[in-house]
Amino acid sequence: MICKHHRVVQPRKFESLVGESALSQNQEAETLLRVKLGLHDPDRALSTWTNGSDSPCNGWLGVKCDPTTQRVNSVDLSDSNLGGAFPTQLCNLTSLAFLSLSNNFISGALPAAAIAQCAALRHLDLAENLLVGPLPAALPNLLHLDLSGNNFSGDVPPSFAAFPTLRRLSLVDNLLDGPLPAFLSNVSTLTHLNLSYNPFRLTGLPPDFGNLTGLEVLWLAGCNLVGSLPDSLGQLGNLKDLDLSYNALTGAITEAITRLGSVVQIELYNNSFHGELPKNFSNLTKLRRFDVSSNRLGELPASIARSPNLAELRLFANRLSGELPRELGRNSPLRLIDVSMNRFSGRIPGGLSLARLRLRNNSLSGEVPPGIWGLPRVYLLELMGNEFTGGISKEIGKASNLSVLLLSKNKFSGRIPDEIGLLDALVEFSASNNRLTGSISPALMKLVQLGRLDLHRNKLSGKIPSGLRRLRNLNELILSDNEFSGGIPAELGSLPALNYLDLSNNQFSGGIPVELQNLKLNQFNFSNNSLFGEVPPLYDVEIYRDSLLGNPGLCGNLLGPCSRRDESKSWSYLWFLRSIFILAGLVLVLGLLWFYLKYRSFKKGNCENNLSSKWTLTSFHKLGFSEYDIMDCLDEDNVIGSGASGKVYKAVLSNGETVAVKKLKGGITGKEDGNSVVEKGRVADDDGFEAEVRTLGKIRHKNIVKLLCCCTTRDSKLLIYEYMPNGSLADLLHSKKGSLLDWPTRYKIAVDAAEGLSYLHHDCVPPIVHRDVKSNNILLDEEFGAKVADFGVAKAVDQVGQGAKTMSVIAGSCGYIAPEYAYSIRVNEKSDIYSFGVVVLELVTGKRPIDPEYGEKDLVKWVSATLNQKEIDHIIDPNLGSYHKEEICKVLNIGLLCTNPVPTNRPSMRNVVKMLQEARVENKPKNSKDSRDSKFSSTCHQEGTLEQESMV
Repeated sequence: MICKHHRVVQPRKFESLVGESALSQNQEAETLLRVKLGLHDPDRALSTWTNGSDSPCNGWLGVKCDPTTQRVNSVDLSDSNLGGAFPTQLCNLTSLAFLSLSNNFISGALPAAAIAQCAALRHLDLAENLLVGPLPAALPNLLHLDLSGNNFSGDVPPSFAAFPTLRRLSLVDNLLDGPLPAFLSNVSTLTHLNLSYNPFRLTGLPPDFGNLTGLEVLWLAGCNLVGSLPDSLGQLGNLKDLDLSYNALTGAITEAITRLGSVVQIELYNNSFHGELPKNFSNLTKLRRFDVSSNRLGELPASIARSPNLAELRLFANRLSGELPRELGRNSPLRLIDVSMNRFSGRIPGGLSLARLRLRNNSLSGEVPPGIWGLPRVYLLELMGNEFTGGISKEIGKASNLSVLLLSKNKFSGRIPDEIGLLDALVEFSASNNRLTGSISPALMKLVQLGRLDLHRNKLSGKIPSGLRRLRNLNELILSDNEFSGGIPAELGSLPALNYLDLSNNQFSGGIPVELQNLKLNQFNFSNNSLFGEVPPLYDVEIYRDSLLGNPGLCGNLLGPCSRRDESKSWSYLWFLRSIFILAGLVLVLGLLWFYLKYRSFKKGNCENNLSSKWTLTSFHKLGFSEYDIMDCLDEDNVIGSGASGKVYKAVLSNGETVAVKKLKGGITGKEDGNSVVEKGRVADDDGFEAEVRTLGKIRHKNIVKLLCCCTTRDSKLLIYEYMPNGSLADLLHSKKGSLLDWPTRYKIAVDAAEGLSYLHHDCVPPIVHRDVKSNNILLDEEFGAKVADFGVAKAVDQVGQGAKTMSVIAGSCGYIAPEYAYSIRVNEKSDIYSFGVVVLELVTGKRPIDPEYGEKDLVKWVSATLNQKEIDHIIDPNLGSYHKEEICKVLNIGLLCTNPVPTNRPSMRNVVKMLQEARVENKPKNSKDSRDSKFSSTCHQEGTLEQESMV
């Protein structure tokens, strides 16, 4: 009977459970379908969420269920390109314990009442979205909360102190500007606390954080911390990762640090710490990475060499003096040392076994140990700016992984060994300003990856060896100030990447090979040699005059007609004739000089009489020239650019100074340079002239082009600027010379331009909006330093708090104009930030902002669409290669942040500068922690190992 009873009752109970389960699944399916309807899903990521499909537990993307109850307990829709407001219906799933919507485009505020319904949540991840407003109140059961990479603002709610079980809290990279939440010290369960990159009020590191004895990660980088380190920090016995970088902490780094027995990484760089480092470093038995660079520290304890697991030591840009510890590297697996820009003296320790060694700009001396030359894993060996002596050891041939060898500004002597030709991976070899002798080894011609060879200011001699054509990647060849002889090899003309060639101050003879006209040189110098014959036509122009001087035998249109005399005549006869001609020439020159001075005096008098009423000069800097010097140079042969509004001239003045002159046409309206657009109510040139003068006349910044003066008359207006020899970024980047812009140069251009715009937005009162930021308006000096130019449509913005300024025109250029102009013409700095983001994308991709290749898209949309298909290699300019890929990816991500379609979600230019500076792999190498990179990590990610780390 028991069995019979069991058989009768049990099926009814099972049927009841099945019915309840089915009902629950139907309700949860309906809830999820409502969620789907409320989200923007351009990639159809939720296509598996359909009305007629099985239970959400069976094949719905990102949905998981409890195996017993079949209730939805996990929804993971991260990296799905979803947009819209936060789907509050998800909180109706009463068993939901895990929710991740990270790395999407969820926007708006988090409704407090709805979030409170998600009481069952244990894991909530909304990182890298577009959420705004205040932070939500604490949820009672959370173990993990990640809201980083949004735009939350205001204070951290006091309710966060009441989390009973929270283990991980990350609020990185928001706009939280209240006090640093010291009350979080009450959340005793915390193991990971990440509050970095928020503009908290200036405050000290809360001593009560020492009560969080379970902490394993404490990350407070860029939190406006001031004051000294509290001793209570030493109580964090479980701490593995401490990051207090990018703050304003002062005082000494106390012994409390050495009590962190579990710590693996300590990062205190970019603060103002001073004094001695603590002496008990040997207590830190698990420490692998120690970075206190960019502080004011003065002494390095010997005990640091006894930290048994130390792998990375970064001490650059301090005031450290004395000798490097003798035992450095003997008791630990050191793979990276950077002590650049300090005051160290003495010799290099002999027990190092490294992958990266930077000793730049110290006072180290003596011979470099042979073991250092031959380190098998080293890829960067930087010894420049010291007092090293001796020769380059033959052991260098064992450094098979070496990519960059920088030896300049030392006292190295002797020959360059043949063994250097064994370094297949060598990209840069710089040994200028030494005492090297002998000839260039033919073995150097085997270095097919070599991009830069700089040996200037040595005592090298002999001929340039044959085989140059193999150096297909050579970008710079600098051999000036040596004793080289023989002819200039015609092979140089076959180097497709050669951009900079300097052979000046040597003993080269013969002619300049016509094959050199195949090169696309931005700079060359053959001056002060013994060259003779006719200058090739491409270089027989005025701009190259200084590069040819000091070669009496050269001739042509520029240097005088070539002699047709019988070259077989004896030298004695030639010298006889030459002496006669010199005497006659001297008389002639003196006569011409007298005539010129008289004529100039007469001309100036006439000009002053005839033109003084016409031209008015207004100077903004101390000038060494007058308006008459300018007028003499406005010749058609000197035109270097032209547009609808006028022409730009290169003017080489009588005092030797070179300037750029923009001559605006009278009566022309509109600003139509290239793709420039000024809509209805077009800006007249008068307005553009006044705007440029009004703006640039007051500005003094290294990254804003300098307006020297202006000249006006009734019919014409002249603007005189400093001359930028490398032209505009657009001209260089989008021409055949684009391949010559390597990544470090492009990165420098991005930082320079960002600093210029940051100055306009944040340091000018009132702030200035450029309104036509584009690569055409970023000019490059002789060192490829970037300066923002063309302020013809710039406007001053109302003071903070008074709102944006409404303009009657839309200014900008096609491909650079921010999308909000489609519905508003209220001007603020966010439109400049969007345009700058496009410039960043140009630098990374090498592509123009508008191109038929994109179809109906522009560059911004093309990059986004290509990234969605995970095709990062199709985005990066192939001319950049893969060496700097990690850094390029970070900068690309900054460009995408700047081109966010929602203006309020674009970072300020001040933050853009900071992010660009931090994007340097050397300055911010731990990719896994920086949540601002996480939005890009799925499409542009490299494994970050110590050996693969990029260089400055």
